[in-house]
Amino acid sequence: MTDPPRPMRADARRNYQLILTEAAAAFAERGLDTSLEDIARRASISIGTLYRHFPTRHALLDAVLGDRLRQLATARPQHGDADGTLTDWLGHFVAEATAYRGLAETVLAALADPDSRLHASCLAMHDTAAHLLRDAQQHGTIRSDVHIDDLLLLATALAWSAEHRPGQPADRLSNLLVDGLRRR
Repeated sequence: MTDPPRPMRADARRNYQLILTEAAAAFAERGLDTSLEDIARRASISIGTLYRHFPTRHALLDAVLGDRLRQLATARPQHGDADGTLTDWLGHFVAEATAYRGLAETVLAALADPDSRLHASCLAMHDTAAHLLRDAQQHGTIRSDVHIDDLLLLATALAWSAEHRPGQPADRLSNLLVDGLRRR
């Protein structure tokens, strides 16, 4: 979770951190469409205080999710082989995307919306995945006709599956996915 964007009084800083903490908990429990009123109630603050810190839902989502998305953008697992590295990244994506119900869908929506506050961090994550996919394709292990958008859509489906079927091993599904993408 990010720090406040500008210097604040101690009580405002405390409220900012409390909002982030309660929003993260609410998003994990009930999903990213949890009402902002519920988050304000959980934090024992007024909705006006929440809106002073986060004028839109997207601003709050960016503050809560931005670090996770940046971690996905910088994650470069070292597996030893290109498709193993891609598989590890997919497993990491699924684990991160299932931390908050609805995150996988939010990532896809933010990628398609350049005006979204999450667009830049989702685009950086997209670029990382594209690089890992290209590496695996250049090593001849992944089919050359697989496009990054295909991969991210399939990764989102994995995250959705893991989210809706708790206990389903995400790494098993990631391995199955990459196995299906391999050159024959």
